[in-house]
Amino acid sequence: MSARTLILAFETSCDETSVAVVENGTKILSNIVATQIESHQRFGGVVPEVASRHHIEWITRCTDQALTEAKVTYHDIAAVAVTYGPGLVGSLLIGVTAAKTIAWAHHLPLVPVNHMTGHLYAARYVGEFMYPQMALLVSGGHTELVYMPQEHQFEIIGETRDDAAGEAYDKIGRVLGVNYPAGKTIDEWAAQGHDTFKFPRAMEKEANYDFSFSGLKSAFINTVHNADQRGEKLNKYDLAASFQQSVVDVLAEKTMRALDRYPVKQLILAGGVAANHGLRSRLDHDMHKYHPDVNMLQAPLKLCGDNAAMIGAAGYMCYQQGDRAGMDLNAEPGLMYDRMQN
Repeated sequence: MSARTLILAFETSCDETSVAVVENGTKILSNIVATQIESHQRFGGVVPEVASRHHIEWITRCTDQALTEAKVTYHDIAAVAVTYGPGLVGSLLIGVTAAKTIAWAHHLPLVPVNHMTGHLYAARYVGEFMYPQMALLVSGGHTELVYMPQEHQFEIIGETRDDAAGEAYDKIGRVLGVNYPAGKTIDEWAAQGHDTFKFPRAMEKEANYDFSFSGLKSAFINTVHNADQRGEKLNKYDLAASFQQSVVDVLAEKTMRALDRYPVKQLILAGGVAANHGLRSRLDHDMHKYHPDVNMLQAPLKLCGDNAAMIGAAGYMCYQQGDRAGMDLNAEPGLMYDRMQN
């Protein structure tokens, strides 16, 4: 029987307070998530100070609940893993402080985890990882293509130059009167509409793997505002479908070209926007058509958003690789992978 290694994981990079207990990086014993969506909806987005206060209120309760649900005590835990960046500095500090306190009090190793590695490792709950590997990480704050020649080695080959895809969804959602976060509603509306507006596909054909969504956002907002000034009512489903088609076209096109250049065994789709059904179905289609020999793992829908179970999976890998942090671990809001020179 294999050894049982339990990781107590913390995720507080933005507006979700989450604590999980994960066994051997592949089995979730508990995954407690205290969401703050209702607190931020009236502002149309996350307010950092409000997020930090909620983390302070919830972090101890989430920790107790995670241990209770997993039916374990601190004596059963092998290590404490925590997101230390990227994210909102105030939010990150709450999780880092809680993790350091528990690690110090119970003489446990402290494992620092990159938030984006956490998103990537959410897919580990679906199947084994194979290397070399490519990941399309698409979230509210990040859109990037990451190449992994082997485990624990991450290199960005392409990233957004302005708005992340998820950020663009939320901004156009406000124009359409959709509550934050807007991604799920826009995705649902898109399925009922058609790409009638033909919004721009920024950088789609450029000889790089970077993304840009600010021009698309501006084109969308201008289209809606101009129609309002004329007293013309536009079909919200067609607007959503046209916007989403532009985002998906660019993401899929860049990903397929990256796979053409970098021979890999596997493609990972992860991050909050990885829950988008339009993106999932498009990548399914393109992978079967252009790269049928490349295995694709899509993070489970319930683990696409921020959660500590993904940090537990990544934390287990980092723990096995020997990553350790001291009591001087600090939040790094701008933490990034190294950029590969193409």
